[in-house]
Amino acid sequence: MEEPYEDDDEVASGRGTGPAAGPGTGLAVTIGPDAPARLDKALAAAVPEEAALSRSRLMRLIAEGAVSRDGVAVTDPKARVAEGEVYHLHLAPAAIVETLAEDIPLSVVWEDADLVVIDKPAGMVVHPAPGSPSGTLVNALLHHCGDTLSGIGGERRPGIVHRIDKDTSGLLVVAKSDRAHHGLARQFEDHSVTRHYLAVVHGLPSATDPRLRGLRGISFEAGGILKIATHLARHRTDRQRQAVVWDEGRHAVTRARVVEGFAGQAALVDCWLETGRTHQIRVHLSYAGHGLVGDPTYGGKKRLSEKVLGQGARLGNAFPRQALHAASLGFDHPVTGERMEFSSPLPADMAGLIEALRAG
Repeated sequence: MEEPYEDDDEVASGRGTGPAAGPGTGLAVTIGPDAPARLDKALAAAVPEEAALSRSRLMRLIAEGAVSRDGVAVTDPKARVAEGEVYHLHLAPAAIVETLAEDIPLSVVWEDADLVVIDKPAGMVVHPAPGSPSGTLVNALLHHCGDTLSGIGGERRPGIVHRIDKDTSGLLVVAKSDRAHHGLARQFEDHSVTRHYLAVVHGLPSATDPRLRGLRGISFEAGGILKIATHLARHRTDRQRQAVVWDEGRHAVTRARVVEGFAGQAALVDCWLETGRTHQIRVHLSYAGHGLVGDPTYGGKKRLSEKVLGQGARLGNAFPRQALHAASLGFDHPVTGERMEFSSPLPADMAGLIEALRAG
């Protein structure tokens, strides 16, 4: 959420719109005392901060044979390391990615010399990709920011530190300077950024539901807060999806609280992330049996009852996207240290759906 970075909010430390091509570089990393025993974790702990190499990037370098010791490539991320060993990282020249500035309207919530907070509409892709080379948030930011971009890794480009899915609406923060990029990426990696999402789900999650209490990885905290703790990894047969796993993948924790129920058929749920993995909220709520209304990938075949909810059910069953909105975002300003808190009202489509569900 690549190991794509936040679909429902995958962290994108060290990644941008494509630095200029140049000669490959090398980086020597010495394993220090008290380092993790595994190569991938040890390198993540030892690489200098200014290298801006996320653990996912390091994993790719290992898999590609670009990490060596004593001239021999080490391709096992679980290889054991020892204090004092020196590993060489061979960084290939970056491919040129021409990303054009486009005059696309943006809803800017906050902007200063170092960062910009955007309220993204549903339907907008965050980052250019082979299937979406234009019309993205990055294209729009290049036009909007212009000469105010002081550079990420030496290039005038916005620093994307997290993203949300194309069809998820709501708040994102983007770095305009290198110092902001590193500071924000660090906060996402140590999970100090607060993010709340509003979702409309099938059914009514309840602590009294024995089925829900019997699912592995699910528990309830004080106040009826649903906690879902699993690992997530790519689906074994559909590489565009994520799946709940237990013995591999990445640790993921989602909490959710019911805000309002609709005749037991659906509920408005406040979700917040302890971790930020690809499609995390969508996968976790689907695993719990309460997939998002309108979610074509994880929502399953559930339908709202028109006998019970009338027009609300008709709207919900035809809802054209996953009913998910990034409603609040909080972080420490990476330069001033000031605490920043932002909120976004529900977009018209979700607000209309909720009103129809209330009316029944």
